[in-house]
Amino acid sequence: MSGLRSWCVRRLLTGAVQTAAVVLLVFALTEALPGDAAVALAGDQPDPERIAALRAALHLDRSAHERLAEWAAGLLHGDLGTSLTSGRPVSGYLADGFGPTLLLAGLTLALLVPAGVGLGVLAARHEGRFADRLISSVALGVYAVPEFACGVLLVTVFALRLGWLPPTAVGYGTDLLAHPAALVLPVLVLLSRPVCSLARLVRAGMIDALAAPYAVHARRYGVPGARVRYAHALPHAIAPAAQQLARTVDWLLCGVIVVEALFVIPGLGTVLMNAVAERDLPVVQGLAVVFGVATVLLNLGADLVARRFAPRAGVAA
Repeated sequence: MSGLRSWCVRRLLTGAVQTAAVVLLVFALTEALPGDAAVALAGDQPDPERIAALRAALHLDRSAHERLAEWAAGLLHGDLGTSLTSGRPVSGYLADGFGPTLLLAGLTLALLVPAGVGLGVLAARHEGRFADRLISSVALGVYAVPEFACGVLLVTVFALRLGWLPPTAVGYGTDLLAHPAALVLPVLVLLSRPVCSLARLVRAGMIDALAAPYAVHARRYGVPGARVRYAHALPHAIAPAAQQLARTVDWLLCGVIVVEALFVIPGLGTVLMNAVAERDLPVVQGLAVVFGVATVLLNLGADLVARRFAPRAGVAA
């Protein structure tokens, strides 16, 4: 227990350092963006005096280190800042876009875990046979297709040709649960690649665990095959799969920009794209920090799960 506590303290300290690095990196990258909110607000033919006045009103004429210190102090108090273009708190933008993004991520994750683990176990049980070759081949082929191409293909077939599903979420607002048909294609696109990678990891882990000496001896002493597979082999396969799952959840929360843009879903990805187009740096910085902190926490959770199921591995995301 003392070893686990010291390991948790080290990982928490590492996570704090990573979070601080994320804050500095986000600020530096957003400062490097060309133009600013004053230029965007000034219109197509901006007047230099108007731009200067807008910069002064928005406090963009202050030095970078002063704005960094003010922003970091606000973060310590839970204040993500205020939008330069609308004057709304950044937390309001997060509240508006978080619901659709969380809904898509939650539905995808709810289907991903049973589908990925089930396919991986099925392939491992029939190693080298038809089921294994079929699952491995389909998983490799689907994983090679980018999300955008997969989305366009699904929209063309199921929305435009067959007319079974709506091509976008236009007109449905943020209450997507009231229109479940609009969620089918986005969830399928988000599910396509992660389920392939998770199934392949579970398959590889199960095959290695089933070939280990303890599994061979268990079968030799008459332990039922199902118990060997699910009570002994599967926990060892979950360790690397848990880290892959954490990266997948991070991608679902932070990387749905393409899917939300393709299906016109008003989530965090759409909010981020609009903020970049308007050079609304507080919104971009606030979203990036939230995504970065989520990444750190998810990887910490994945390390805990991996250490719980495979303590001798000593893995770290």
